Amino acid sequence: MQVPLLDLKAQYATIRAEVEAAIAEVMESQHFILGPKVEQCEKAIAQYSNRSYAVGVSSGTDALLACLMAENIGPGDEVITTPYTFFATVGAIARVGATPVFVDIDPVTYNLDVTKIASKVTSKTRAIIPVHLYGQMADMDAVMAISEKHGLVVIEDAAQAIGAESKGRRAGSIGHYGCFSFFPSKNLGAAGDGGMIVTNDAQRAEKLKCLRAHGSKPKYYHKVVGGNFRLDALQAAVVFAKLPHLDEWTAGRQRNARKYDQLFQEMGLSGNSTGASSVALPTVVANRHIFNQYVIRVSRRDHLQDALQQRGIGTEVYYPVPMHLQECFGYLGHKVGAFPESESAAKETVALPIYPELSEAQLRHVVESIRDFLSSSPSTESNSSKPASELVGKPTWR
Repeated sequence: MQVPLLDLKAQYATIRAEVEAAIAEVMESQHFILGPKVEQCEKAIAQYSNRSYAVGVSSGTDALLACLMAENIGPGDEVITTPYTFFATVGAIARVGATPVFVDIDPVTYNLDVTKIASKVTSKTRAIIPVHLYGQMADMDAVMAISEKHGLVVIEDAAQAIGAESKGRRAGSIGHYGCFSFFPSKNLGAAGDGGMIVTNDAQRAEKLKCLRAHGSKPKYYHKVVGGNFRLDALQAAVVFAKLPHLDEWTAGRQRNARKYDQLFQEMGLSGNSTGASSVALPTVVANRHIFNQYVIRVSRRDHLQDALQQRGIGTEVYYPVPMHLQECFGYLGHKVGAFPESESAAKETVALPIYPELSEAQLRHVVESIRDFLSSSPSTESNSSKPASELVGKPTWR
């Protein structure tokens, strides 16, 4: 039985007519950059996220970058974030010349350990970028309390969390900015790169619109240097066509997550630690976890991946090397052991297929295959024997 990590063709088969009609409308209009379709999508995403304004941009990466630029964050400034995230979070900070300051993660949620943020605030700190990893929101009450105390900007990296909720509030609706990605593998994906920034501040929204078009306002007149961060009308049309289905798809992911939990428990595999014969399952602490990923922790993670691949099951490691151990951030001076929870997660976590079109038979095949692996003779090598700097796997994308 084949169980790919993600099957976008299965999703597309259910919405083909709607997406093709949306694309055809753009083609007939021959209006490809910004314009009515982008504005339509912006209004819909703002409403969905309980925000007043939305600004379409070229990717989730550029969403983060544009927010930092809008706040004039640059050399000499510090931005607090997590080392356990996709590269774009930290790459955007480095690209504006600011210094990333890392806070280790909570080992249960994989989000920022908010109890450690305050100790990292200095006179140079300008912003905090909490990441809502895997589809579950970080503790935004604690983040905002620190923000208000020290006058810091909060940029929510909600690339994996559109529609996630905590205490009735949507991801992206709490900080000064919320950033979304429409990369095709996301719960709400475009047909290529795309992103969105949401905010309640009219002035910030206008500045972002200026920055996404090379800083020009009016056209050909530039008071600031921006970038080419514009959202294509084709991508906006696809996202807008898919948005009415998002909550249904989220419910499907949540259903599959519950079924995984049930199957792991039935087979006696679930536990709170990563013992040789147990699996640490995701812990839901937010009101609404959207399961962009269903991530488990196991010993012998790399060996498990190989075994599952042999049975036709796709998996992925998000993320094999924490940001503080990436070669390009060596100038920050961090060594192995600096952020132990992030390093442990990088060695032990693996994402299983969770997309809504999965059948119960496919879910059962995944769990039975994991059971069979864990009940086999343990390897003499475990992931924990490898330094985090060597845990390099296949490319992953935001």
